[in-house]
Amino acid sequence: MPEPERRSATVRAPRLQLDELLDQLRLHVDEVRGTRDRLHGLLDAVLNVGRDLELGHVLRRIVEAAVVLVDAEYGALGVVGEGHGDRRLAQFLPVGVDVEQAAAIGAPPCGRGILGVLIRHPEPLRLREISEHPASHGFPPHHPSMHSFLGVPIRVRDEIFGNLYLTDKRDADGFDAEDEAVLATLAAAAGVAVENARLYEESRRRQRWLAASAEVTAALLSGEPEETVLGLIVERAREQLGAQLGSVALPVPGSARLRVALAHGPGAETHEERLLPVDGSLSGLAYTSGEPVLSDNVEGEPRLHGSTLRDAGLGPAVAVPLGAEDGRRGVLLLARAAGAPAFTPEETAPLRGFAGQAALAMELADRRRDAERLALSSDRERIARDLHDLAIQRLFATGMTLQSTVGLERTAEGEKKLLRAVRELDETIKIIRTTIFGLRAHEAGDHGTAGLRRRLAATVESAAATLGFSPALRTEGLLDVNVPPDIADHVLTVLGEGLANVARHARAHSADVVLAVGADDLTLTVADDGVGLCPGGHRGGLANIAERAEALGGTLELGTPDGGGTRLLWRVPLRTPGVAGPAGAR
Repeated sequence: MPEPERRSATVRAPRLQLDELLDQLRLHVDEVRGTRDRLHGLLDAVLNVGRDLELGHVLRRIVEAAVVLVDAEYGALGVVGEGHGDRRLAQFLPVGVDVEQAAAIGAPPCGRGILGVLIRHPEPLRLREISEHPASHGFPPHHPSMHSFLGVPIRVRDEIFGNLYLTDKRDADGFDAEDEAVLATLAAAAGVAVENARLYEESRRRQRWLAASAEVTAALLSGEPEETVLGLIVERAREQLGAQLGSVALPVPGSARLRVALAHGPGAETHEERLLPVDGSLSGLAYTSGEPVLSDNVEGEPRLHGSTLRDAGLGPAVAVPLGAEDGRRGVLLLARAAGAPAFTPEETAPLRGFAGQAALAMELADRRRDAERLALSSDRERIARDLHDLAIQRLFATGMTLQSTVGLERTAEGEKKLLRAVRELDETIKIIRTTIFGLRAHEAGDHGTAGLRRRLAATVESAAATLGFSPALRTEGLLDVNVPPDIADHVLTVLGEGLANVARHARAHSADVVLAVGADDLTLTVADDGVGLCPGGHRGGLANIAERAEALGGTLELGTPDGGGTRLLWRVPLRTPGVAGPAGAR
């Protein structure tokens, strides 16, 4: 080879090597720039997911950043929940699928197939083809076709919070180890962001519970009625936990059932006043166990039998007992709509203390009623004491003074007037004494049954419609103190029969009823101004009255008053010794 050609070939060889070196250098520079850009992108993603403190926004930012970092077509974040059986996805946030596609696909995945593998084995998983994995079950109708897959778990401290799922790597057959490393780094940062968002959410939840508790406490201290305070508690609990229905069920005395005393929310009227079995309802389970009871879905809850929650469009529910075991007063129940997230222990932890305020409201209402009854009793005692110490003594002194003037009068007419005044004072004293003893006996029926005096007046009043006029009623003595309950029942029966006879047979225009109770016996008199007793008339009712008197060791006397008509006099002894009557007690 000539010398010039040899020299030219020697020059071209180093140039080719230099070009190759430069090309390799450019590739390395591009790789370095790509790595730098990816690191910058990863740093931006880490900073971006930590900027927001709203948990929902944080989760959305995480999955959006993951799709961009690994250049995936689709992405999703699944939040793992706690159920009664296997763990499932409680929340699923997809990216890359629009609203119309999501609606066509239907319900979000719950954690089976490939997604379930990551839940059961929380380790990074890379697949070049999803359908080739043994756990793959295919896709539902209208679901987009997906091939390559990359999933990594998100840990919050030592807890698996959820998983990141990426599918269909753009411009490549599948995800590589670098994609996995980048996504794992993002998942670690996401765990910190989720923890911060959780702490923030927890602090806000506590703040809201404190505000609600303060409002309820103010209502309690202001003396609001029990129903108002309970309604406020149910409403605030519904707002705090996003419940559709809130109710309070109270035990039915002497029965193994609970009564829904109040309910708030859509369709609440179908639940109010319903009776729930203690064995077979969510409220009953909480009442008997004394602990909160949670259900992920009341529609398919096997522990419920005959519950009003079924077929009501409700899903998750929680029932919390009101009060401690030795003073359990009822159950507070909250239920969300069907398909809503289940109640978590963290959410319901403050509910126990809040339910305690409901029990306190009921306790205060009972104490307030007791105080009102005590105040009423004190007022009655004071009135009785004042009447006895002031009015009766003054009337008695006036009567004595009038009696002392009888001997000084020289005319018979003046003597009659004075004696008439003394008798009027006597009658007034009897009436006041009867009022005093009636007050002291709590005539208003505080113990669940009305006194004899009230029942007597009611019997006379009810007979007015049949008679066509109102009979006159006069009572003497301690009706509600001296008369035993069984004799009181006989008195009312005899009175009813006597007035019925007046209405059927007497053709009377007026009637007088007198019940006189002494220390040892009782006398009931029913007199009318009618046609009198008819000889040979039907006397079945009078025979019954006589038998009652005889059974009690008493008597029945029938006679005719001075002005005509009929007088029935029914006298029986009092089996229990009583206090001396007011007549003649001066």
